[in-house]
Order: sequence, then C-alpha cells, then structure tokens
Amino acid sequence: MAVRHQLIRRSPQDVWDVLADPVRYGDWVVGPSKSTPLDRHWPAPGARLRYTVRLGPWTGEGVTTVRHREPGRELELEASFGPLGTARILLELRPWGEETLVICDEHPLRGPAGALHNPVSETLLQLRHRGMLARLAKVVEQEHAGARHP
Repeated sequence: MAVRHQLIRRSPQDVWDVLADPVRYGDWVVGPSKSTPLDRHWPAPGARLRYTVRLGPWTGEGVTTVRHREPGRELELEASFGPLGTARILLELRPWGEETLVICDEHPLRGPAGALHNPVSETLLQLRHRGMLARLAKVVEQEHAGARHP
C-alpha cells in the first residue's frame, strides 16, 4: 500500500477547490494527459471522469469514480484502467497550521494489478505519488499566489 504525504502552503479549502474541479485532474495527476467529466456533480459519490493516458504511440482510456468524500477533508476514488483492474486512492487533507498536509494512500483493488502487486510496483507508485503531490502543491500554490500566507 503506497502512502505518501506533501505539505502544501495553502489552506485545506484551497486544496479542495482544485480536487473538486474535474477539469484540473490532468494538471496534477501523473499519467493522464486529458480528463473529461462524465457527470456534472463531481466530486459527489458516484460521479465519474474519463481520462486518457499516452505512452509513446500507445493511448488508453480509463474511468475514475468518486467512492467517498468529505468536502474539504477527504476524497476517495476508484480508478479503473480496463483489463488491468482498479485502484483505490484516498486523498486526505489535514490542516497543518495555516497549511495543509495532504496524505495520499493508494493500492490495487480489483483485477490483475492486485495479484501482481509487489515491491517493484510499490516503488513505482511511490515515485508516481511524489510527482503527483508535488504537482498538486504547485497547482494550488500558483492558483492562490495572491492569497495572504505567512
């Protein structure tokens, strides 16, 4: 189970505003090159978005579904990538003074990805999370650059 954290120099609400915008998904998630909301009520439970992943000449699509949310605190997703299976991704936002500690917890849930989960795939998830959380911090901090912060 890959768990990683990132301190973001903005409030939990500022971070939530980015997480709650399905069009911004491709700005901070490592992997997808494009995302399209399939439902208007993102990030309500059951809401979905389609994402596209490109690796060289190869292109694939997947769907991410919101499974649970506590606005401003938690967003739990199930990312599906066809025959490879699904992953559970929990993004938890904890106030840290005037900043936000974001904790990302991801693990395979269904399909072959779970059966093939091993220390190598765990390491790859950790690297992906490092990039993803750094990108999230950059997006949130740049978006709210004019906001007052110590």
